[in-house]
Amino acid sequence: MMRTIQRLRHIGVVLLLALTALPCAAHKASDSYLVLDVAGQQVSGQWDIALRDIDFAQGLDANSDGEITWGEVRARHADIAAWAMGRLSVQRGGDCGLQVTEHLVDTHTDGTYAVLRLSGQCPSAVAPLELNYRLLFDLDTLHRGLLRLKLDGLEQTAVLSPDTGILQVNAGESSRLSQFLQYLVEGVWHIWIGFDHILFLLALLLPAVLVRQGRAVHGVDTFGVALREVLWVVTAFTVAHSLTLTLAALRIVELPSRWVESAIAASVVLAAANNLWPVVHRRLWVVAFCFGLIHGFGFASVLTELGLPTDTLVLSLLGFNLGVEAGQLAIVAAFLPVAFALRSTQFYRWGVFTAGSAATLVVALIWLAERALNLKLITA
Repeated sequence: MMRTIQRLRHIGVVLLLALTALPCAAHKASDSYLVLDVAGQQVSGQWDIALRDIDFAQGLDANSDGEITWGEVRARHADIAAWAMGRLSVQRGGDCGLQVTEHLVDTHTDGTYAVLRLSGQCPSAVAPLELNYRLLFDLDTLHRGLLRLKLDGLEQTAVLSPDTGILQVNAGESSRLSQFLQYLVEGVWHIWIGFDHILFLLALLLPAVLVRQGRAVHGVDTFGVALREVLWVVTAFTVAHSLTLTLAALRIVELPSRWVESAIAASVVLAAANNLWPVVHRRLWVVAFCFGLIHGFGFASVLTELGLPTDTLVLSLLGFNLGVEAGQLAIVAAFLPVAFALRSTQFYRWGVFTAGSAATLVVALIWLAERALNLKLITA
């Protein structure tokens, strides 16, 4: 009886922790999309900023009804422009005096965005360009600015973060290695903030250190057995999502974002449920491969928004793929030794495997309901 109570306590603690973490894990990370064309002294561009981010920083919902209308946005055009332009500067021989010339709205895969049309004139037509981006960094260190820059006809992309928000570019200078490394870092970052991808992978890895014999469960005999199972799962997942990521990023195959995100949530539900009520006992790599195809379309969403530079397309795509794999392997490397060491303990079997799978199931069901039914069950 006491043992049963202890098991229930373990499950309750993990469920409580998972539900507490929901607000930060259930929604897409904050991004803005900045496109700049600098030709000599002339600067033109467009800046797409999510209305939810502007509301978070400035409070757009005037009547507090949970909906942001065009009227509420239009009434705050001057405030939005002043707020945004106070967090972006472009210099070329001095300040280029960027100004907002037009306000529009547009829809991205994750919601409605304010669109700011930009214009400016730089003092010099030949000096190096310096961009200083600091939108939302004081409120959200996970925020990223996805930049597409054309400087005197030469295109390049960058991901602007608190550490890389200041960018200096010389005219005519483009490094293939820097583009590769930029997309490599973005791939690592994308998997680390992709909570649904991580939970799916962990749900498949949790049973890797366990063996079922009838209704009994015990730890595997050797680390090699667990490692072999993990390698099968990770390799299958990698091959599958690399295929569809490439197809989607090159726009050969395109699927509606809502379908993809709902299917990813469903894959987490099924993986967690299979741990609690086993249907697939062996060859979990097949499950990893099948659902990995769907996850690849999810990975591709950031590349679709960021855009792949035409002159370094293959290198950039390769860098992003390798970044995703590097981030994934880091998670596996941190998880597997600990899981193997704890495999024979009641804590792992009930507190990690059973309660962890139950918590994952709850989280994924909420994601599925939100994405499939376009609901908002929790707030970020």
